Amino acid sequence: MAIIETEAPLHEAHRDNHTHRDVNGGWLRPAVFGAMDGLVSNLALMTGVAGGAVGQQTVVLSGLAGLAAGAFSMAAGEYTSVASQRELVEAELDVERRELKKHPADEEAELAALYEARGVEPRLAREVARQLSRDPEQALEIHAREELGIDPGDLPSPLVAAVSSFGSFALGALLPVLPFLLGATALWPAVVLALVGLFLCGAVVAKVTARSLWYSGLRQLALGGAAAGVTYALGSLFGTAVG
Repeated sequence: MAIIETEAPLHEAHRDNHTHRDVNGGWLRPAVFGAMDGLVSNLALMTGVAGGAVGQQTVVLSGLAGLAAGAFSMAAGEYTSVASQRELVEAELDVERRELKKHPADEEAELAALYEARGVEPRLAREVARQLSRDPEQALEIHAREELGIDPGDLPSPLVAAVSSFGSFALGALLPVLPFLLGATALWPAVVLALVGLFLCGAVVAKVTARSLWYSGLRQLALGGAAAGVTYALGSLFGTAVG
């Protein structure tokens, strides 16, 4: 009787020709962090100032100053940190590039040993290493991924990180100020708009990270609301003491 061989069924994700999100780009973390930080910090700043029983003009001025100072600070910090990280990676890549040029046989043997350590049969590991090492740039990319855990062609951009941080922080920080700029005379519209913004930011993050929309949104809402409540209480306490 003939034996009919059948291929193993593909996982559902592979049958659907699935794709992955970009998890290495330099824009998502600073954009998300900037928006959250802008919302929470400026809301907390304004509620803290308002808790001190100062005039509306002072609250609005504090919000605008917090927006400008925070946006520039975030952009400068992100640019410096990402640029420093990139420079460090590039320095390590230069070291690896020199080693590949000076000691190609040793580097090829090192690559083969890495594959052997992962369970590849020694003879096959040496052959794979030999073929991959024929192209110096490909060899550098492989060594960088295996030894440093980085992709030389996908390093984060300091400029992208800085612009993302600046824009997202400014947008987040604008929400608590916006009701006053549109004619509001009380604090509560700014608080409500900022809390709605926090929930929506959390919901947007959930769409990117595939987490629960309600969990992510309510988490950001709770954190921002707690920060605003604490600073308002502190503003009231210190405002009374100073007064």
